[in-house]
Amino acid sequence: MENGVSPEQGATEASPGAGSATVPLACSQPSPRVRPRLVFHTQLAHGSPTGKIEGFTNVKELYAKIAEVFAISPTEILFCTLNTHKVDMQKLLGGQIGLEDFIFAHVRGETKEVEVTKTEDALGLTITDNGAGYAFIKRIKDGSIMNRVQTVRVGDSIEAINDRSIVGCRHYEVAKMLRELPRAQLFTLRLVQPKRAFDMIGQRTKSSKCPSEGKVASGKETLRLRAQGTASLEEVPSAWEEEAARRVDDLLESYMGIRDVELASTMVEVARQCPSPTEFAKSLDSVLGEFAFPGEFVAEVWAAISGAEGGRK
Repeated sequence: MENGVSPEQGATEASPGAGSATVPLACSQPSPRVRPRLVFHTQLAHGSPTGKIEGFTNVKELYAKIAEVFAISPTEILFCTLNTHKVDMQKLLGGQIGLEDFIFAHVRGETKEVEVTKTEDALGLTITDNGAGYAFIKRIKDGSIMNRVQTVRVGDSIEAINDRSIVGCRHYEVAKMLRELPRAQLFTLRLVQPKRAFDMIGQRTKSSKCPSEGKVASGKETLRLRAQGTASLEEVPSAWEEEAARRVDDLLESYMGIRDVELASTMVEVARQCPSPTEFAKSLDSVLGEFAFPGEFVAEVWAAISGAEGGRK
């Protein structure tokens, strides 16, 4: 049983079609209820046949499965989008995959180096990462330093800062490095842009929306991918949970210069289990201690989640 959307018309299948042997069952024994296989359809965003993947439990394994289908290295994959081949950060694959979502993998394209003078404290970049070692640009603020550098685009992976490789660093580490660059000094970024199809050339800060793309699956369950632990089948987040995660994600961008829906959702989950902001701070330190969130930020996150839920006692 497959849960993915049907392949696009005219697309060819890239996955093997070998059958499997069946084992006879005794007539007196009822067949056990077998959990259906979770099978997802995937393509390379710049163009490819359609493949099928299954059996992954985290983002790294997902990338490995996609790479196996298309005979490429997992390190070629920069990030994935859901239900669109475009570099659309609103459709970025995070911690949730709808059971009917179509996965598009964006792979490494051209490498480029840019030199920038840090004339202001803020560069205007929002950083995220793919959960498998690559940090990339999710947003470029209008009117910012980086907005004036025409070769820098949303979706570019940051490979090195001043010739120092940052491959394997998390988004918050990269954002911190960029913030700490000395003002009024020249610095160099080595970037890798995703390989693009012809209709994607020219994109700058955000993707135009295509009416035929971006359909959100209407199923009641999603596959939840976690940075730690295995994937699980869960109910679609409620409206207040989605709103709470959106508010927390906004705070992450404001305080740390990153966006991470999975991190925001994890913080909402932690808050749900806590009766007070004090307990919330302790639980965050236990679960996400490596981020070293300041107290002021934690208080704002608690207030944002409480506001989304309609208030906590």
